[in-house]
Amino acid sequence: MILEMKVPSPGESITEVEIAAWLVADGDYVEKDQAIAEVDSDKATLELPAEASGIITLKAEEGDAVAVGEVVCLIDTAAEKPSGGSDSKPSDVAKDAKPSGDEGSGDKNIEKELAKEQKETPNKEDSKKQANPSQKTYASGVASPAAKKILAEKNMPASDVSGSGKAGRITKDDAVKAVPSMGTPTGGKRGESRSRLSMLRRKVAERLVSAKNETAMLTTFNEVDMTAIFKLREEYKETFKSKHGVGLGFMSFFTLAAVRALKEYPAVNSMIDGQEMISFDFCDISIAVSGPKGLMVPVIRNAENLTFRGVESEVKRLAIRARDGQITVDEMTGGTFTISNGGVFGSMLSTPIINPPQSAILGMHNIVERPVAIDGHVEIRPIMYLAVSYDHRIIDGKESVGFLVAIKEALENPIELLMDNDVKRTLEL
Repeated sequence: MILEMKVPSPGESITEVEIAAWLVADGDYVEKDQAIAEVDSDKATLELPAEASGIITLKAEEGDAVAVGEVVCLIDTAAEKPSGGSDSKPSDVAKDAKPSGDEGSGDKNIEKELAKEQKETPNKEDSKKQANPSQKTYASGVASPAAKKILAEKNMPASDVSGSGKAGRITKDDAVKAVPSMGTPTGGKRGESRSRLSMLRRKVAERLVSAKNETAMLTTFNEVDMTAIFKLREEYKETFKSKHGVGLGFMSFFTLAAVRALKEYPAVNSMIDGQEMISFDFCDISIAVSGPKGLMVPVIRNAENLTFRGVESEVKRLAIRARDGQITVDEMTGGTFTISNGGVFGSMLSTPIINPPQSAILGMHNIVERPVAIDGHVEIRPIMYLAVSYDHRIIDGKESVGFLVAIKEALENPIELLMDNDVKRTLEL
């Protein structure tokens, strides 16, 4: 029986995928539920499992864009598994099989044929190389008297010029057209390569351009003194980790500070839909993380109901799934506000791009000790620059600035504004 394997729908609104890589070869024997291919959608990379055991026949090439529901391979379920329990191609079986004959003469013939093919392959390549051999003559690279004078004025050696004259001689015209190197180093590698962008990367590019072109995006900046958070983490991070199995990182502070600010400024937790504005009474926080296939933005659902431990556990879970390529479309769908941490890569300051259809995004950056004025005195404090990019169509400047100031206040006074003056109870210690 021949089973047709069709592309399953990876999620709502996705109409096609791209074959990123075949994990098996044409003619292999596959087991049911064995991963046979990686497919890229515009949101994630997913594995395609075999629906039955049998010999597989591929019907699409790597890099092909195939519609959801289209047949990508056939599985002959009537085929028997190769002896020995290993997955083998028919060609491997043919090589391993010994035809009847005296003293294994069939094997010797096969070995001779293989050896002959191996010898012929480089010969074919050599013949290509010899098809257009560089012709060298006594005049090749020799400059005419007029050309020699011009090259001397340009301080160029004749070896840097290709001659177009008879027998490769360098003519006056060649010397006139020759451009001196102006001291530019030569002899280094100058190769280039071209590769097709994955469907995920193409979609990211499309969405970023769309966000720039279709929103009235502005960015406001501020700075935050991280001293209070540093002290809390230094005092409680070991106890927190030993009890909960996750570290007390910065993301829990920033996520809960963002939730508090979103409640104060609900317009930032809104989005435009045609002529209407949709406001949300929940906070689904998208966290931008770097995965093996590029930028991933998994969502922390109902972050307003999570504690520090809850946020840190969810961030760790989603980051691991993104890193291992296990993140699903559902886990990246939705989100009412995004936090992007460019500081982990050393970014000092940036203008993050809105993640449509959301209306705002918070950009975190690296923490650097800077001199600041405290009560009339200069002190060295750990400072982070913050940025909020927002859609000015529904968020006014007053709201965007107030929103960022609310985040700054919560981060600089976390015990009072994020922990209700009870650190141990809040951290569940």
